[in-house]
Amino acid sequence: QVQLVESGGGLVQAGGSLRLSCAASGRTFSRYAMGWFRQAPRKEREFIAAINWNSGTTDYADSVKGRFSISRDNAKNTVYLQMNSLKPEDTAVYYCASDSRSAQLMKIRAEADYWGQGTQVTVSS
Repeated sequence: QVQLVESGGGLVQAGGSLRLSCAASGRTFSRYAMGWFRQAPRKEREFIAAINWNSGTTDYADSVKGRFSISRDNAKNTVYLQMNSLKPEDTAVYYCASDSRSAQLMKIRAEADYWGQGTQVTVSS
C-alpha cells in the first residue's frame, strides 16, 4: 500500500515555473514507478511524466517535453515535477501516481495502482 500527498501547486503567470512534490508513504516506495497526470475541466485525465524506480528511465507526454522534468529521491520517498515555461493550457489538477509496473507502461496505460488527491495548478495569461 502506498499513500501519496502532493504539494506545490498554485497560481503562476505564463512563462513562469513551479515545482510539484509528492510525498509517499509505504515500505515499497523505492520499487514503484512514479508518475504525474493532470486533468483540466471538461477534459480527460492526461499522462504527463513518469520515472522508473531506479531513476534510470523517464517518459514524458509530447505536450510537456523540454519544459517539464520528473525526478525522485528514494531516500526521502519523494517525487518531483519541475515545470518551466508554463502555459495557460497547463492549467489543471495535477495528480501524483505510483505503479508496480514501469514508467513506459504507466504512459501507455494512463493508469496507476495508487493516486494522490491532486494539487491545482493555474497559469494566467
